[in-house]
Amino acid sequence: MTDNTYIVIPAKDEATRIAKVIYDVKRQGFQQILVVDDGSSDGTGDVAERAGALVYRHSINLGAGAATQTGIEAARKNGADFIVTLDADQQHFPEDIPLLLNKLKDGKLDLVIGNRFMGGDNKIPLTREILNGIGNIVSWMASGVWVHDSQSGFRAFTAEFAEKSPLTSDSYEFAIEMIRYVKLHKAKLAEVPIKVKYTKETMAKGQNLLSGLRMVSRVFRLF
Repeated sequence: MTDNTYIVIPAKDEATRIAKVIYDVKRQGFQQILVVDDGSSDGTGDVAERAGALVYRHSINLGAGAATQTGIEAARKNGADFIVTLDADQQHFPEDIPLLLNKLKDGKLDLVIGNRFMGGDNKIPLTREILNGIGNIVSWMASGVWVHDSQSGFRAFTAEFAEKSPLTSDSYEFAIEMIRYVKLHKAKLAEVPIKVKYTKETMAKGQNLLSGLRMVSRVFRLF
């Protein structure tokens, strides 16, 4: 059953791609889809609504962490038992959602992270490999938990874990903050291999080396 599973998709200026992501999620049998329009200027929220998602809007751009937390809170208020987060830029494959959820439920886990580096078939740009390597080290220093893909935004977790693990980071360091809660709550974590696709458009968004260094600075200030 998928009626107690909510799919949360933070989105900023993704009007040309968000509908396809929503349709692909629906093909996997998931109808409870929450899109958080994080201050888009291209009508992303309207496109998502027409595609059948429930849309929450930020009037200004608050950041990936803030948008993710808005979606998580909305999912919990709507009665979610399980929550999945994934990107809006078609980088992730919704067909992998059941892999994360099955691991979460069968293993009676709290958090499952989709790992882009397991399996070896994904073509990941070198800059993203470097950023993730830095993120892994910083995540371990901040949390004491080693994760092989600490920067992955494709995650499945229980609503119970989300309730006691509120995200306070507005930007990309929210990914590390969530891992830190694993240590604080003695939660159960696992990673599963996922497919990923990078394009010129997806590389233009997300983190770069400069923003990655800024994230490291914010992590140390935060923790």
